[in-house]
Amino acid sequence: MAYKRVLLKLSGEALMGSQGYGIDPAIVSAIATDVAAVVATGTELAIVVGGGNIFRGLKGSAAGMDRATADYVGMLATVMNAITLQDGLERAGIPTRVQTAIAMQEVAEPYIRRKAIRHLEKGRVVIFGAGCGNPFFTTDTTAALRAAEISANVVLKATKVDGVYDRDPEKFSNAVRYETLTFQDVLAGELGVMDSTAIALCKDNSIPIVVFDLFGAGNIARAVAGEAIGTRITPTA
Repeated sequence: MAYKRVLLKLSGEALMGSQGYGIDPAIVSAIATDVAAVVATGTELAIVVGGGNIFRGLKGSAAGMDRATADYVGMLATVMNAITLQDGLERAGIPTRVQTAIAMQEVAEPYIRRKAIRHLEKGRVVIFGAGCGNPFFTTDTTAALRAAEISANVVLKATKVDGVYDRDPEKFSNAVRYETLTFQDVLAGELGVMDSTAIALCKDNSIPIVVFDLFGAGNIARAVAGEAIGTRITPTA
């Protein structure tokens, strides 16, 4: 594999599949199958999962909720996803730990950087829930932050599209997919890959990002192997 230690970012929306809300067990099972293939190679894998399939802080704020309160509700939604994903992975025979940035010791470990790294070294998948524990930060920023903290070699952003486009491919049939980009390209072009804080964190720590389609069977393993999949974002061209 091209990378020894990987941070995989899963959106909450990806977990709901075509249901429109909640979690699709078939999606969780497919992710577990792909993750099992990656872990079998000896790759150390950590996961940050979003909560948009259950609750989005920005949407709650737009509806009149206090923004910080809405973000905390969104963090709790990510924990629900993390625990569900842990169950799916363990049913596939993959030892998994959930660590949360908000203490909830009855269901998960608190986030402790050194402990997370030790779990990875022992071959366990670590799922980070509750974002970074603070409102006003996205789970994309959390992914970049945790990647830097655990010294991950790459951030893999698994989405519902097969890479980064110059415009929305669902609205424009002539949208062009980029194979490679630099961090500066993303920031200057406001391409919306991840929020600017997440991009800046990866840029400052020289952590490449690969954006790819989650739903292709074996795509996670292909991305970890360094195959030409999706869009690769690097410090320099």
